[in-house]
Amino acid sequence: MRIGILTGGGDVPGLNPCIKAFVSGAAEQGWDVVGIRRGWAGLLNYNPAAPPETTAEWVEPLNSRSVRTIDRYGGTHLHTSRTNPQRVRLADMPEFLRDRYPFRDGAATQDCTGHVLEVIGHLGLDAIVPIGGDDTLSFAVRLHKEGVKVVAIPKTMDNDVYGTDYCIGFSTAVTRSVDLIHTLRTPTGSHERIAVVELFGRNSGETSLVSAYLADVDRALISEVPFDVERLAGMVVADRKRNPSNYAILTVSEGATLVGGQVVEYGQEDAYGHKKLGGIGTVVGDALKKLTGIDIVNQQLAYLMRAGAPDSLDRMVATSYARLAVGLVEQRHYGRMVALQSGVYTTVPIETSSLGTKRVDIAELYDIENYRPKIAHLLGKPMFLY
Repeated sequence: MRIGILTGGGDVPGLNPCIKAFVSGAAEQGWDVVGIRRGWAGLLNYNPAAPPETTAEWVEPLNSRSVRTIDRYGGTHLHTSRTNPQRVRLADMPEFLRDRYPFRDGAATQDCTGHVLEVIGHLGLDAIVPIGGDDTLSFAVRLHKEGVKVVAIPKTMDNDVYGTDYCIGFSTAVTRSVDLIHTLRTPTGSHERIAVVELFGRNSGETSLVSAYLADVDRALISEVPFDVERLAGMVVADRKRNPSNYAILTVSEGATLVGGQVVEYGQEDAYGHKKLGGIGTVVGDALKKLTGIDIVNQQLAYLMRAGAPDSLDRMVATSYARLAVGLVEQRHYGRMVALQSGVYTTVPIETSSLGTKRVDIAELYDIENYRPKIAHLLGKPMFLY
C-alpha cells in the first residue's frame, strides 16, 4: 500500500500529531506514506514529466524517523494552502499546465481535476488521507466521486465541519482564547475600560460562545445572532458598573453582524469563494465608544488562537482520528470521514461534510436577549455540549 497524506486550509495545533500518528500506524502495517506538500497545491503543481529530483518541493516520503519529533510543535510539517484544483485562477495555474487549461472566453477559473487524477496515478497512490476543513474536504468529495479511495480527517479551529461534533484545533483555539482574555483583564481593569475581543470563527460562533462561557466574560456576540449595538451599549455599561474593578469585557465572532448590517469582509475571494473576515471588533468598539464615552480596548486574537503546540485534548483527538483513519484504510473502507458524535468516535460518509452547515444551537446554548451563553439543558450533553 502507498498512501498520500496532506493538510489543507488554515493551520491548527494538532496537525503534526495527526500526521505522526498516521505515519506510525501505516509503518506498523508495512505501508509507504507520501506527504503531499502545501495541501491540494502539491498535486496541482506536481509535473509528472519533470525529473524526479525536482519534485521534492511538492511531495515528501514520510516514515517513522522523519516524523519522530513533529508532534512536539504546532503548525503542519507538510505546510498548507487554500488551493482548490476545481477553481484554479490564471495567477495560480502552473506554467506547464497553461496550454492544457487555456483561459478562453473570459473564464476566470479552470477545473484541473483531470491533472490531479493523473498525478495520483503517476505517484501510485492507493488512497489519499486529506486533513482539512469543509473547503479542503469538498475537493476530497470530488475525488471520491471520481473513484479515488479517500479517508478524510476533519480539522478547523472554527469547529464547523458538518457531520462531526469536533474538529482538530478547536480545543487549543478555545484554550488560547480563554488565557488571552484573562490576560487582557489587567489592562482593561487598570484603565477602567471596555474590552472588545474579536475571535476567529468565520460564520460559526462556537469559538466566541465557548470562550466566553469558559472565561466568564460579560457578553458574547456570535455569528448566528445579529445584535443591536445600542442595547449592547446599555448592557456593558451596567456590567462595568457592577464590576468592583469598573470594567467590562465581551467577545465578538469575526462573522458577527449588527441588526440590518453585513459581515465585515475584505480582499479578493479565495479559491473557495471566501473573502477574509475581520474588523467587526473595531466596528463594535468604535460604536460603544461613541455611545458610552468609555475608552475601549480593541483586541483581535486572530492567529494567536491557532499558534503554538496543541493542548492535550487536541493531541488526543488528532492521534485517535489518525489511528481511526489507519483502521479504515486497513479495512479498505473508503469514502469515509472520521468523526466524534456525542462524545463517541465514529465514521460518516465523506459526502456528509458537504450536506449541511454546522452552527451554534441557539435554543440550547445562547441567550439572544442578553447576548451571552446560556446552557438550557446540561444533563445528558456531551463534554462539548453538542
